[in-house]
Amino acid sequence: MKVLVLGATGFIGFPAAQALVRAGHTVYGLARTEAKAKTLAAEEIIPVLGDVDSDNWIPLIAKLDVTVPFHSILIGCDLILEAVGGGEIATQARATFERVVKAVADLRPADAPLLSYIYTSGVWVHGDSRTEVVTDTTPIVRPLSPVAWRPAVEQLVARSAAVNGIVVRPGSVYGRSASLLAMLFRRASQGRVTWPGTPGGRYPVVHTDDLADLYVRVTEKASLLGGKIFDVATPNLVSVDELLQRVGELSGAKGPYEYTRPTNEFVFIILRTPSQDRHKRLVFI
Repeated sequence: MKVLVLGATGFIGFPAAQALVRAGHTVYGLARTEAKAKTLAAEEIIPVLGDVDSDNWIPLIAKLDVTVPFHSILIGCDLILEAVGGGEIATQARATFERVVKAVADLRPADAPLLSYIYTSGVWVHGDSRTEVVTDTTPIVRPLSPVAWRPAVEQLVARSAAVNGIVVRPGSVYGRSASLLAMLFRRASQGRVTWPGTPGGRYPVVHTDDLADLYVRVTEKASLLGGKIFDVATPNLVSVDELLQRVGELSGAKGPYEYTRPTNEFVFIILRTPSQDRHKRLVFI
């Protein structure tokens, strides 16, 4: 399959693009700089130089041994994986999807198979559910305010008739060079283990490489998964209390760990408890 990864140099997109290449797919990856383009090329990911918000990178495609403009790549693409972060992400997510839909209408033959579009959301759309077990089929009624816009984009993708839309909601992603936990380890290295929140929280977590493997499986089964939404995390939630205790022991930080008052609502991602039953079935399809 031919796959275009938007956000291919990012924390989620880069491992996903690498995994897709290892699985034998032809992978195009968007890169904002020449340096990042070289990083992609070194991993056998075909770099497409430019920013997701503009078309000023289209003439540069000629340097990449691709002889057609970017939107024409969609003609030969089987699937688009969207994992873009940063910037005005709420506006960007909808705009990116609408641009793809327009390109599909303009450039793909009417009898061509539907282009698959995998949108990356997150389990925190479930809101603060410390007393509830939620799954990917649980109605979204109390999303955290910073991501209150996401459910509408999820439905835009999943219900689209123009593309084969699929939504992936990762839990707290960890591993490799960075994660939500980076600040925890940074504080521990400075001699204190502190974490925003309150005792008793639990993490729904997923390693970036395991998440990448899921993207490969979703990609390869995309024709069967249109309209589906998947919460993605390990089967067992991680106790925040136990994690902080262990980090303190291993780092040699002074004193017991401490909780601090949250400064923003994103920290409540640790309160999610999504079931991963559908993820388990998907892995073995």
